Amino acid sequence: MKKILYILVLFCFSLNAQEPEPINKSSFFNNIYKNFFKYGTLYVAGDISNSYETTRKDYFVRPPEDGNLYDIPNVVDVTEYFPHDYRIGIGIRRIARFDYENKEKAYYDGTETNIALSAPTAAFSGWEYLFHYEKERQRGEVFSNHRYFLRNTGKYHIVKIESREEGNVGFKYNSAEIRARLPIGKKFSLSAGIIARTHEQAYGYNPVEIWLNETIINDSGQEVIANPWYSLGFEYGYSDHFTSYTDIETGQVSYDWIWKDADQNIVAYSDIDFRNTIFGDLMQRYNNEQWDLLDAFAEFAPIVGFDYYTYSDKFWCHSYFNYILPYHKYFKGEEEFSYLNRNNWGKGGLVQDYELEQWSDFQYGLMFGWKLTDNLGIFIEGEYTKFWDSKIYKTTFGINLEI
Repeated sequence: MKKILYILVLFCFSLNAQEPEPINKSSFFNNIYKNFFKYGTLYVAGDISNSYETTRKDYFVRPPEDGNLYDIPNVVDVTEYFPHDYRIGIGIRRIARFDYENKEKAYYDGTETNIALSAPTAAFSGWEYLFHYEKERQRGEVFSNHRYFLRNTGKYHIVKIESREEGNVGFKYNSAEIRARLPIGKKFSLSAGIIARTHEQAYGYNPVEIWLNETIINDSGQEVIANPWYSLGFEYGYSDHFTSYTDIETGQVSYDWIWKDADQNIVAYSDIDFRNTIFGDLMQRYNNEQWDLLDAFAEFAPIVGFDYYTYSDKFWCHSYFNYILPYHKYFKGEEEFSYLNRNNWGKGGLVQDYELEQWSDFQYGLMFGWKLTDNLGIFIEGEYTKFWDSKIYKTTFGINLEI
């Protein structure tokens, strides 16, 4: 991936290169400032806020000192309290706003969102960038976030590099793309090229489901389950013990299995109790351990898109679409566990004669506003993104009436 990014950056500089001229240090640095740093903003910012608190407290009772279970108990506040939330970030940005976008505040603090980060075509030709890194604490947990964005847009090309991490939701994504661009008039353009993307998450791969579906052939030649569900408990130090229960009133005797942890503490009084309480956490633990064994995935595919933009004081419309075609090729990560095999796992493992299954990803956005009269206007803004199993969408719409 690093080699791809390096090649794309070199390509950007070559597109903007001029005919060779005698080196002039003053002119050289002036050009760098004018073409890259001018109108950029460097910022350090953060915020502090009170953390989440439940509307009602949680309590627990324990026997009093020198007392027994049936004396008046002590009521203890066991509500979970979190330290204050915070966010601190540093960055530098040079992102052009479209005409319908107003600057949210009189300053930048790293929380801004701009359509230019999603739309294939920029609001102006040249370099745009955002390099932002931050630490944040939410409900006592500290996360790292970043967004690194670099794009060069010309009349006939688009080159973009992006890296993004949202620690609080476990999202990590890198991409690099290069496209040829065809302007059609002043409002419409088409683009086509290739995009390389990475993803940490093994989309479509569920290790515990595959493990539970494994089968073997026994001595009688029969196909049987290799890993009964309860055997996952044995993998993590739990043990089951056959026991009997007697109903004192009726004398009826029933039988089941009690479960103990590695320290021989009883954690469940029946198989169904174990499955409804402990087993769910074990499934998640097993999946996390198996996912951690996998390397990150990286794939490339062709991408096409269009961008339509028109603006006036009374009417504006910005519509864009990015479509990643179903011709994905992985160049990093084990293909067996890749998204191409998301529907090929079944009883016994990978199904026989399986075929890799391609898929399409896309992103569509629409920003529309119309001032019907001097006092009445309507608007709609929204974006829908589908990448692998992730679907992200947000829409805002309404009517404005000035009184």
